[in-house]
Amino acid sequence: MKIKILNWVLIIDILSILLVLSIVLIPSNVARIILGLPFLLFFPGYALTEALFVKKEGIGVIERASLSFGMSIAITALIGFGLNYTTPGIKLETVLYSIFGFIIMMSAIALIRQKKLTAGFNLRLPGWEGSKLNKTLSILLIIVIIGTFGVLGYTLAAPKVGEIFTEFYVLGNDGKAQNYPSELIIENDQVIQVTYGAGAHITAGGWAEVTLGIVNHEQQKVTYSVQITIDGEPVNINNGEAIVDQLGPIELKQGEKWEQETGFIPRHVGDNQKVEFILFKDNNVAPDNSLSLWINVKEAE
Repeated sequence: MKIKILNWVLIIDILSILLVLSIVLIPSNVARIILGLPFLLFFPGYALTEALFVKKEGIGVIERASLSFGMSIAITALIGFGLNYTTPGIKLETVLYSIFGFIIMMSAIALIRQKKLTAGFNLRLPGWEGSKLNKTLSILLIIVIIGTFGVLGYTLAAPKVGEIFTEFYVLGNDGKAQNYPSELIIENDQVIQVTYGAGAHITAGGWAEVTLGIVNHEQQKVTYSVQITIDGEPVNINNGEAIVDQLGPIELKQGEKWEQETGFIPRHVGDNQKVEFILFKDNNVAPDNSLSLWINVKEAE
């Protein structure tokens, strides 16, 4: 049995192996994107097409390419549908190995049916032995494929920047956007009771507590800090480890999240006191964002 060294079936097998190795050995890399798209949308259908249609004169290169794309989509969807009913389910590893196994199996069948082995390199393109029209279409197909990978490479080299912003939020006593401190009772500069929403909660540490959160969507690393004021007057903050005048510096990379339970104590009694949580970015004097809630503070009887 003879097999051409320059055989498109062997080429997609090699590229598929390289993709699997790149994902297993280097989880985050550009190769998984460049090879991942044809691995899903072209390789399975091409391997099946080569296994079914061995004779070159039976089907042209354009028909083979069209069938490869169409059948790849169907094969990938069917494999995903089948994996959905297995115990591991649809995961990166299960999809990767299932499609890779299908490609290798169909490639083996195609190579066995081809029954060719050529010592040396054969530089002929598929369909090049046909008519002038077939050769022209082959060249156009190659140009389209090269152009597609060129556009993909440019997209990876100069990705579109998404929306730039910082997510800043305050959560209540139950870790949700509700049940915030509404009424505080203080004694000897300590909070002895806090009403969260509709219920009362006795504080053990003498602080009213909320949960502050920051998520960086700035497309770069950013350093944050947070101050708390009540009626415009800065107050001390309990970060769980020490009493500080501000939280930070908090360094977050793109997409990273910071969340922390934070305590504060009002300085005097009075109703409708504005508690303001002020976010600063990269040591800027002007605040980047602020959130607020209102509390009533009473002296213990």
